[in-house]
Order: sequence, then structure tokens, then C-alpha cells
Amino acid sequence: MRRVVVSANGRVLASRPLRGPRFSLRVSLPLGDVTVRVTTVAATGRRSSRAVREVFGLPGAARPRKAASYRDPVLDHSLRTITREFGPSEGYYVQSLTSGAGAAWNAKARFPAASTLKLAIAATVLAKHPGIPLPGSSVDSLLREMIVPSDDAAANALLVWLDGSTSAGAYRVNAFMRSIGLVDTIMYGGYEVRSLSSSIPVRVDEQPAFGVGKYTTAWDMASLWRALWLASGGTGPLRSAQPGLTPADARYLLWLTAHVRDAPKLDRVTDGRRDVEVLHKAGWISSSRHDTGLVFWRGGVFVAAVMTWSRSGAGVSSDVLAGRVAKTALRRFRAGGG
Repeated sequence: MRRVVVSANGRVLASRPLRGPRFSLRVSLPLGDVTVRVTTVAATGRRSSRAVREVFGLPGAARPRKAASYRDPVLDHSLRTITREFGPSEGYYVQSLTSGAGAAWNAKARFPAASTLKLAIAATVLAKHPGIPLPGSSVDSLLREMIVPSDDAAANALLVWLDGSTSAGAYRVNAFMRSIGLVDTIMYGGYEVRSLSSSIPVRVDEQPAFGVGKYTTAWDMASLWRALWLASGGTGPLRSAQPGLTPADARYLLWLTAHVRDAPKLDRVTDGRRDVEVLHKAGWISSSRHDTGLVFWRGGVFVAAVMTWSRSGAGVSSDVLAGRVAKTALRRFRAGGG
């Protein structure tokens, strides 16, 4: 073989001469879904090619690495101004995973968790499953159904797969969260199937009175996303606490969250632009509406968790709030703030 060519979605990213039987190339992929094709060219001109599908390109500047957290007072003021106008109870935690700067409000208050905990179920399943589930296998199919369209029956089936029943599976999920220090989350059984430590201040400022059931906090969900992102690079708290969750497992789960189908929430930040991508998992019931995830742009990545609750019912205004929080944070981080 004389040359190797790497392309993505038909565009050549690298073309290098081969000097031995093995080669290693690092290329920058375009943001979003891509098909990567690797082609080798022999001295005779004969070509051999292999396509790799289900690849999601993210910016090199967002590469997983640990960053010490600290409060950004400018971002803190901007976000509090926005959320104070919201009215009902809310909580949020936002942090650049590139610089460590961030802000939070009511981030330790417990909110009805709804479907946000499906991210924790998926992570727990992958920590137990031997390797990435084979495409089309029952576990792969259930994970896709639970994460992408947020199917409750699939979530219950995975809880049963974990330990024989939804309640026992929920116990496993709770133990998974506690293994990385997240103690304000309770899975509390399965879903009702329907036809439809940081210097950033983390405290309870306003606790919704919602009774008994699944709950979580903006801090816990942001911390889980951060842990998964670091795990995709082979570092962070999950590496030692959950050795069964490999970097490949974490990347598989992140790929699923890049294809979530939901009413626009955090992903309102994109405004149709192609230079921003959002990986997220939302959740809602009549009284609560949340979104949690990772926002990527060319300069890096930040985690955001926005949770809302209203006794009279949470609606589209909660989705708009999540989008405004994400847009405000992106402007600040893009400008080099924090």
C-alpha cells in the first residue's frame, strides 16, 4: 500500500503516504453526523475502502479533560436575571468543561426527575453490559428507544434487565449514582407507562413541594453529564467507580443523546446554526419540565442542567427558559468570559 485517504461525508480530511503495515492519523471531523471512509491505495492504483457509520463529530477543543470549577460573577448575574423573571420554581447549573467557569442557582434543590434519569439508567446498563451492545440486539434496541424517543416501556425493560424487576433495577441505578458521589437522586421504581464539590455555589435556595417520587437535582444531572464526558476520554470519577463503563460505552451513550427527539429546549441555542451541537436528555411531567446536556461549539463544551416546577403546571415557558440559559452561557463562553 502506498497511501491512505480519510474522508468524511465525501470531503477528504487527510491523505498520507504509507511507510509500513500500520498507520495512525488524527483528523478534525465536521460537527454532527458523519460517515467516515478510510481508503488505501496500492502502488498499482488499486483501492480498498471501508466506511464507518454512526459517527458524530465534535470539536477538538472540547476534548475531555479535567478543569477546576470556579464561579463566573458575570455569567451568574446574567443567568439570575433571566431565571428570576420565570416565576415558578427553577434550578440550574452551568459550567464550561473547557475553562471550569460557571454559575448555579438552587442547584441542590430536588425536583421530580421525570425522564432525565433515563440517562442514569443507560449508564448503569452499559456499566454492567459486557462491551457495547451489538447493533440490533435487544439491549441496543431498548437503549435507543429509551434515549431517543424517551420510551417509558423501554426504560422499565432495562430496569428489569439490570436486576430482575423495576424496583431492584432502580436500586442499581441509585447505587451507580452514589458511586460517584451523587446522593440527591432517587430512581424509585419504574415508569408509569402512558400512551404518550465545587466553588460554584451549589445549595438549596427554593425547594419545590412535590411529595414522593423520583427526584434529582440540577447539580446531580450536570455532574453525571460531566462524568460521562470525562469517561469518554478515559478519565474522571467513573473510571475508578464504574470500571465496567468503558470509554467506548460512554461514547456510545453520548451518540444516542445526540439524536434525542424532543421539543426544543437547550437545543434552542443552535438557532439553526451548524457550528453548535447539543447532546441532551430532557424530562417532563405535568408539574415539571427539565433539560440537561452538553453544548458544543468550536471553542469547547459546557454542561447545562435547567429544572423547573410549578404547582399549576409547567409548559413551553420552561423550554424557552432552558434555551435562554444555554444561549446566555454560550455568548459568555464564546467571548472568553470566565
